[in-house]
Amino acid sequence: MHNKNNSATFYNLGIAPRLLEIIASLKFTIPTPIQERAIPAAIEGKDLIGIAQTGTGKTLAFGIPMIQRIAQVKTKGLILLPTRELAHQVNEMLQKVGRSLGLKTVLIIGGAAMRPQVEALRRNPHIIIGTPGRIIDHLEQKTLSLDGVSVLVLDEADRMLDMGFAPQIRQILNKVPKARQTMLFSATMPDDIVRLATQYMKLPFRIEIARTGTAAEKVLQELFIVKKEDKNKLLAKLLAEYRGPVLIFSRTKHGARKICNAVRDMGHRTAEIHSNRSLVQRREALEGFKSGRYRVLVATDIASRGIDVVGIELVLNYDLPENPGDYVHRIGRTGRAGAPGKAISFATPEQKSAVHDIEKLIRTAIAVSKHPELSEEKFIEYKIVPRHFSQKRFGRGFSRPSYGGRGSFFRK
Repeated sequence: MHNKNNSATFYNLGIAPRLLEIIASLKFTIPTPIQERAIPAAIEGKDLIGIAQTGTGKTLAFGIPMIQRIAQVKTKGLILLPTRELAHQVNEMLQKVGRSLGLKTVLIIGGAAMRPQVEALRRNPHIIIGTPGRIIDHLEQKTLSLDGVSVLVLDEADRMLDMGFAPQIRQILNKVPKARQTMLFSATMPDDIVRLATQYMKLPFRIEIARTGTAAEKVLQELFIVKKEDKNKLLAKLLAEYRGPVLIFSRTKHGARKICNAVRDMGHRTAEIHSNRSLVQRREALEGFKSGRYRVLVATDIASRGIDVVGIELVLNYDLPENPGDYVHRIGRTGRAGAPGKAISFATPEQKSAVHDIEKLIRTAIAVSKHPELSEEKFIEYKIVPRHFSQKRFGRGFSRPSYGGRGSFFRK
């Protein structure tokens, strides 16, 4: 599916000359496959569905056409994203492209004060970038009107649905004028997305860059079977072996805090990102990780798509994710934009079925390794217990396995 044609440039995609100058000044020379295919269709005003993993350049794929359209026809854009971190990253990228053109954006996200957002909205921004919950708050308080929006982007749509935002998304879609262009980007294509597209989009042009469940191509994957009580011991060994930036995933926010403390005790500079941290704390942790102030970042799945950091040497799944799809998003944090990367996962002896579910999704067996300084563990083979047997009948000890510059570019 990937376009290997390295002779591709941004010059034949229908982009306006002034924008081409800016793209060149930002050192973007070769469009990624999603950019090469999405930008011409989006500039033509088509509705489109882009299926692509994170780290493939989606922000420019929808950002460039949106900025060009707004400049030409004096309209507004709305971008919906699942997390605050992603909203910040999209805003930063659009500002890089549009600042010298006079582009005004506003961030409408939870965890931040309402008043500055209201004041920014009064300044009539060209593009509103936000999370569904906070957008609804503003709509209900009548501090935001979507009447002027004619370009709508749903980014990481599958993640938004996973997080339970479907009612808010539908509410917002019903408030945006029907005469609009809608662009939907997603790493996967579940039935909920198909229904959303059918109901709210006009004959969308579909672009699929990587099939569903495709793990990052150049990420080397490895698995250790390890007892829960030995995880920290193995973690210490691996952090001594891998010297670059390391991103560790925990299944819970409480687990993330414990891992963070343990890693700190091992002598490494570390920070944590999860839902118990304030927006300011999360931003500080991410910026510190990017700048090298922190060598290790511990995160929950709230950040599996919200961390856009180049040069992460190792992604380490301290806990396997609850949802196999999140495994793909987690390991996609390393090996960004085609660079090589490494992903290591810890599985306990009881987690054979969880590993099997991940391997089934990515259509690849993950190599199992043994650390020379730890005792070798194997997966426990469970017998399938008929459903009608209750746990009580087996007594308390029974544990059932789980299956499953030039002035404003814009018209005043």
